[in-house]
Amino acid sequence: TPTPTKNRLPFRKGSFNTLAEALDYAAEGETGFNFYNGIGKLSAVLPYKNLQKEAKSLARRLLGLGPERGARVALVADTHPDFMRYFFACQYAGLVPVPLPASIYLGGREAFVKQLRRLLVSCKADIAIAPEEYLPYLREAADGLDVTYYGSTNAFVHLPEEQVELEPSGAHELAYLQYTSGSTRFPRGVMITQQTVMSNLSAMITYGIELEQSDRVVSWLPFYHDMGLVGMVLAPLAAQISVDYLSPRDFAMRPRLWLKLMSENRATISFSPPFGYELCQQRLRPNDIKTFDLSSWRVAGVGAEPITPEPLRRFAETLAPAGFNKSAFVAGYGMAECTLAVSFSPLGLGLIADNVERDHLANFQKAIPVNTAAGNMTSGMKTFVSCGEPLPGYDVQVRNDHGRVLPERQVGTLFVRGPSVMRGYFNDDEATQAALSEDGWFDTGDLAYRNANSIVITGRAKDLIIINGRNIWPQDLESIAEQQPDVRTGDASAFSLAGADGTDKAILLVQCRDPEKATGTELAVNIKSRIRREFGIDCKIELVPRHTLPRTTSGKLSRSKARQDYIQRTVGVESKQLNLMQDQYQPLRQAV
Repeated sequence: TPTPTKNRLPFRKGSFNTLAEALDYAAEGETGFNFYNGIGKLSAVLPYKNLQKEAKSLARRLLGLGPERGARVALVADTHPDFMRYFFACQYAGLVPVPLPASIYLGGREAFVKQLRRLLVSCKADIAIAPEEYLPYLREAADGLDVTYYGSTNAFVHLPEEQVELEPSGAHELAYLQYTSGSTRFPRGVMITQQTVMSNLSAMITYGIELEQSDRVVSWLPFYHDMGLVGMVLAPLAAQISVDYLSPRDFAMRPRLWLKLMSENRATISFSPPFGYELCQQRLRPNDIKTFDLSSWRVAGVGAEPITPEPLRRFAETLAPAGFNKSAFVAGYGMAECTLAVSFSPLGLGLIADNVERDHLANFQKAIPVNTAAGNMTSGMKTFVSCGEPLPGYDVQVRNDHGRVLPERQVGTLFVRGPSVMRGYFNDDEATQAALSEDGWFDTGDLAYRNANSIVITGRAKDLIIINGRNIWPQDLESIAEQQPDVRTGDASAFSLAGADGTDKAILLVQCRDPEKATGTELAVNIKSRIRREFGIDCKIELVPRHTLPRTTSGKLSRSKARQDYIQRTVGVESKQLNLMQDQYQPLRQAV
């Protein structure tokens, strides 16, 4: 039987000093975590009262190993109750959990082991723990490192329980380290204190999505990603409400299970990157829709990557007969360095689109509104989605390359300051100083503009393609490819590369079923001519086999890795050196 929806406790909206304190309170009630398998059947139940008891027992067993206070405990974060047990054991023991990816399928065994090893080194793990099926990879990754103890989740249960009084982590101590989704070659562990995470949880629960005691959450997001951990594990616990989990692998194979759980459990809240909604809509059969009742879904959160409205509109239209209301969509903006959330769009309004003149945006970096009601400029229009106003306590600025604060609707780099901004990157003072000023301003690296008090994200500064002084967003080139038959969303990756004359050239990699066939050549010609017509630039199109484009641990496209792989595959040593120099001097070149 799953844990119930309603709790018998007086409702507290995350108003706690630490995560351990939040669990202690939630443990007095009836709610908790539920886990479902790949056919949608309940496989495990973990009430908060059981989690508290088992986490405290594990905390004493971990302390029996003699770790120093604040020692890092690496946890391969599969979707399983054991992750919660060990994560909160660290909270009670004064240790720092470090969620590590459980994503072998993204790059194969060798890539996964290398990634685990980099992360173990980066966080200076004293203890490392993995589910039984991941233990061989962890063992290989930890070989020769200064990891004092490592083993399976089952092995640590059999350790003797140290008879000590537990001293949970205090408000100013670290709650956990969060590695950003792109942290593969150069890992950066975000240091989040108890005070920092509780501030963000309270703001999200109270102001962002206005959690209610009757709410129920469903999630398939990975626990090693900030949205999955903070948004779908810690926030529900801090609000004493129940959560139903699918693993990311099971969702990817059978995305309709997400909707099945939402329907059967009368869930009210779930979040996903845009690709999750699109994948779900594409895999649905007409007969599926009539089996769902999604009328309880009041917050359909969208974030973690640039938001393209059209696939979300298709999702809403497809599932309207099942009771899904497009007004449930809530766009949000955030990142691991800010714990999770910086802003949310208003509840009950759905996606708020901002249509702007594309050429003016590209040439002058200013978002001039287009009056779509008058029917003009639609062919030269670009649509962005508003991510809403910052949460209380956050200050937001959009700055140019010289640090000057820009006026409304002028595109620049987004800087944020607030109570849930990280302490810094673990063991990386240089990266911390580059991103975080002494007075608390964090350089997000995202391009954005302000529309009244709302934030509108236009892309990543490092991904921007600059051709003849013109700014081109890689998503625009990728979108043209994705509009072609047999090219799916996420099958294209655009980036720039220095040519022989030192100027930037646009490159677009496109996955297709059979790149060698004549149809592949036709596909490339169509994409190339469409880009030339719409943007007036030449773009090199390379067709690659399916499952070729690299992704981050959270499943997002990694343009930087695609660019790196392309250089290694196609460019000689001299060009490699040229591009390394270009990367070094890119900030200076843009400023000039």
